[in-house]
Amino acid sequence: MIRILIIDDHPLVIDGIRTMLKDENYLHIEASVKSGKDALAYLDNNPLPDVILLDINLPDTDGLRLCEIIRAKSKSVKIIGLTYINEAGIITQLIKKGANGYLLKSMEREELIEAINKVMDGSVYLSKAANEKILEQLQQYDLPQKNIPVLTHREKEILQLLSEGMTSNEIAGRLFLSNYTIDTHRKNMLQKFNVHNTQSLINAVRKLGVLQ
Repeated sequence: MIRILIIDDHPLVIDGIRTMLKDENYLHIEASVKSGKDALAYLDNNPLPDVILLDINLPDTDGLRLCEIIRAKSKSVKIIGLTYINEAGIITQLIKKGANGYLLKSMEREELIEAINKVMDGSVYLSKAANEKILEQLQQYDLPQKNIPVLTHREKEILQLLSEGMTSNEIAGRLFLSNYTIDTHRKNMLQKFNVHNTQSLINAVRKLGVLQ
């Protein structure tokens, strides 16, 4: 028996997963919760599940941060990220935070079951659609010139808004992302350009011609 916890604030997603798994007798959904706070409370007061299906955009916390917290609690629980977001940078960050897999919410039943089985066997599972998107994004990268760091489309988008004076909160609202996701992208760009604050980042990319 594989025991599953769903962390997602969308009832249709939860109902869809329940429907997908209802005929698989070895897969048992122990519970579903709708927020990071409820997830941590459940994990503190119940036996750990075998697999957690984790929405990375929750109403009260960023799923990337929650993944990191859960991984600190347990090295054995398998975590599969669930999202509508199809970006290489987010996938990479989720895996770095300790996730074992990544699925798009447009997944088919067979892919969900395959992902659960794969992570339980010790593999890392990335959705087929996510893999296709990663390749597509890699092909869209500008070729690096003169050691200029390569930026993703999303990083360039955030960088442009930062250069226009918008805050992380304002950018999150504009792009329908969480503040944590925006800050993660910003920190990645600081590392890429080896600078320590946002203004230095903007100055650097303008000097290199990344932004006009």
